[in-house]
Amino acid sequence: MSFSDKTIWITGASSGIGKALAIELSNQNAKLILSSRNKGELELVKAQCKNINLVKIIVLDLEDYTNLEIKVDEALAVFGNIDILVNNGGVSQRSYVNDTQISVDKRIMDINYLGTVALSKAILPHFVKNKIGHFVVTTSIVGKIGTPLRSSYAASKHALHGFFDSLRAEHFKDNIAVTLICPGFVNTNVSMNALIGDGKQQQKMDIATQNGIQPDRFAKLMAKAIKNKKEEVYIAGAKEKLGVYMKRFFPKIVTIMIRKLSVI
Repeated sequence: MSFSDKTIWITGASSGIGKALAIELSNQNAKLILSSRNKGELELVKAQCKNINLVKIIVLDLEDYTNLEIKVDEALAVFGNIDILVNNGGVSQRSYVNDTQISVDKRIMDINYLGTVALSKAILPHFVKNKIGHFVVTTSIVGKIGTPLRSSYAASKHALHGFFDSLRAEHFKDNIAVTLICPGFVNTNVSMNALIGDGKQQQKMDIATQNGIQPDRFAKLMAKAIKNKKEEVYIAGAKEKLGVYMKRFFPKIVTIMIRKLSVI
């Protein structure tokens, strides 16, 4: 599959993985719709793209998930069609269960899970009508293994796996693909923007995040996975990937290891 003349809608496109992916796909001649809450940052991303005349911006807030059908209508009007929806928008967490207010749990689920699901449900009829479509979902290695300080975040990412595995099975007959992208540590501002127990942003870079994969490298690997319509891909360091397989075959060992794990 070539990205030339494909219309790809990316949420969370104003920074980090979304920004890097937008630039990479633009270099591969895709038509892009970029979304996040921050129009100014989206304009800066657009300016870095190869074909700015093929890049459009739609501001949206995943937390406002009851109004996303309007955004889908707006997006479909831009190029007349959408081939791939990249559900990349979301927020992370850095707080212990006992210190996390339930309002924070709810907000993380509203943004990461319900916002993503609502947007995907809103565009699904378009994919079904065309008998082709592709959902790409940025989840996390934490969507496979829950770790300390990530309880709500891990829950939201686990939920995405469950939902999109079901969607894939239901709409296989409609030629609709689902690709779950599971990042490990990536050098972005995800930890800076992560919510702490009272709902404020952490405003601190984690060491592991700072030492993570560079976004441009991640974007190349993500684009390759999308092009090949992979079902589930782990783009992470060796230790994170090993953890996924150990969880599958040696869950008790992983449980013991995670108790002692420092993830900051």
